[in-house]
Amino acid sequence: MDIIQRNNIHVVGNPNALQTLMFAHGFGIDQTSFSKVIPAFEKDYQIILFDNVGGGKAEMKAYSPKRYESINGYATDIADIIQALDAKNVTFIGHSVSGMTGLLATIHYPDMIERLILLGSSPRYLNDPSNGYVGGFDHPALTSLFEAMESNFHAWASGFSKLAMRNEDRPELAAAFAASLQAIRPDVAVQVARAIFYMDYREALPKVKVPTLVVQTANDIAVPAVVSEYLEANIPNSRRTKVQTQGHFPHISAPNEVIAAIQSFL
Repeated sequence: MDIIQRNNIHVVGNPNALQTLMFAHGFGIDQTSFSKVIPAFEKDYQIILFDNVGGGKAEMKAYSPKRYESINGYATDIADIIQALDAKNVTFIGHSVSGMTGLLATIHYPDMIERLILLGSSPRYLNDPSNGYVGGFDHPALTSLFEAMESNFHAWASGFSKLAMRNEDRPELAAAFAASLQAIRPDVAVQVARAIFYMDYREALPKVKVPTLVVQTANDIAVPAVVSEYLEANIPNSRRTKVQTQGHFPHISAPNEVIAAIQSFL
């Protein structure tokens, strides 16, 4: 299958630029979620945008329960895209789960990605009391989350989008996220969500060999502040910065802050 079509790839920005920025969206949204961030970088960088298989306008026929039973399948997709476009000097900006897929790609496919920016990312969402690790969710919370998804997916998406987006004074942001979530086939959404919420990549963190920026938001339902501190402590050559916006989608709710964070790192 053609990779450009499979991942609905768009290459924008400066075709003669020496540096490439690759933006990767999180669960339930697509590449358009970066629309307020991209213009700040179009003059100086080549920019790669794509949709993860199972979401957005990616080729639905490409979705395979086996390939995407873990997020390693998405990490392989990242390598496929970089190779197909022969992209060089790549800085990978991954939101939410895509931060971890980018991180895994730097380990499994060395020399493809030069720098890594983790935007509201987590190596494990489930608490691990035996190690004192706080991920933000316990087993009963995840069990009830999946029961809600499976019993009435559209109702769950509507409620979850408000909690994840925050910014109650701008309800249109949560409404847009809900619409994007509801466009995903429910069975695919549940399977991908299981792969995300039950993953554990804490052991991968020390293996990262590229400079890494961890971007932390306030009052994020999916990623507590302590998780970004954990990432900074366990990823070599990493540093953390905070953006003063609430919720799990800072590039949507506070794009100028995210632009400033990326620019300072670059």
